[in-house]
Amino acid sequence: MDVTLLGTGAPAGLPRPDCPCAACAAAQGANARAATALLVDGALLLDLTPGAAFAAARAGHSLTGVRQVLLSHPHDGPAVEVPAGLPQPGRVPDGRELALLTGHRVRAVAMDAPGTGYAVTGPDGQRLLYLPPGGAPAGLEEPAEPYDMVLADLVGRPDALARLRAVGAAGPTTDVVAVHLGHGVPPGPELTRRLAAAGARAVPDGTTLTVGAYEDVPDVPRRTLVLGGARSGKSVEAERRLEAFPDVLYVATGGSRGGDTEWAARVRAHRERRPGAWRTVETCDLLPLLKDDGPALLVDCLSLWLTDAMDAVGAWDDAEWADGGERALGDRVRELTEAVRATRRTVVAVSNEVGSGIVPATASGRRYRDELGRLNAAFAAECEQVLLVVAGQALVLRG
Repeated sequence: MDVTLLGTGAPAGLPRPDCPCAACAAAQGANARAATALLVDGALLLDLTPGAAFAAARAGHSLTGVRQVLLSHPHDGPAVEVPAGLPQPGRVPDGRELALLTGHRVRAVAMDAPGTGYAVTGPDGQRLLYLPPGGAPAGLEEPAEPYDMVLADLVGRPDALARLRAVGAAGPTTDVVAVHLGHGVPPGPELTRRLAAAGARAVPDGTTLTVGAYEDVPDVPRRTLVLGGARSGKSVEAERRLEAFPDVLYVATGGSRGGDTEWAARVRAHRERRPGAWRTVETCDLLPLLKDDGPALLVDCLSLWLTDAMDAVGAWDDAEWADGGERALGDRVRELTEAVRATRRTVVAVSNEVGSGIVPATASGRRYRDELGRLNAAFAAECEQVLLVVAGQALVLRG
């Protein structure tokens, strides 16, 4: 079963008309995207968009063989003219199945937002799932047979992929392709990097994909360290990397700090930003979590873990530091990095990069700065990918 993407953009396209934003300004050439529409084996058209016939012709196809046109979402713009010879577009009621004379079967999948998803089974038995913009499947049953290909709004609704993975509908061999791409993220290398972190990819308009064919998508890094300064966006970057995965365990190392209203506001902002399905545990005891099997871990952050470890060994007192405290802290850091090296879990850890600013005025401040630099270097050595976030922009240092 072949799928030609006549467009891969959001309903308004990319660039959006009259939008002056940086993403739209950069959306030129191969990065420009028409509204998403899919042509399946030349017989089934999913979403009718302006210029579909011309888009098909540019991709080397014709719409003359289309036997069914199905819409996945409400069309808010001006009426789209139906090209001569095409059947009138329609929608399939949720849960109903439509059989085409070409041997394709199309089942309507209920969404949690306005729109309809379509599960298409080809004559050869291969299966693809196409989801509308801004929608995620509702009421999925577990276990589910994995689709060969999933095309979805991975930027706007990464949790849609998490839901599919949770029930087995998206597995290790599923080709996951992002569509409905708008100006929510910059196009080009940044989009490629973000999608790769979720085990997905994007393709240009006009690309023909073969359902079931192996695609060399980069493996999702199992261990990632995200570094950055204060308010750099490092926590947002770390959270974004796991939004498309189910059952994430968020490990908060900062504690509650009773009575500190400013800290409570920070914690509340973090919690409200996380997907509702994530679980949270507040602890600095990372070793058991790294040794156990389980869902992905997001550790935020190592700098607070170090504060707790230095408290425990008396690192703030010069005499205690000299009388075994430094050695004890080194042992703790070594135990942590060894656990990271041996873990089977997916781990994304956050840490502060503090060594590039003002030299602390106190000996204890300089000691913390130095030890955090050593911890970051030791932890990074055990990670497949290391990122540095500056002004909300992620720079790949490794991987």
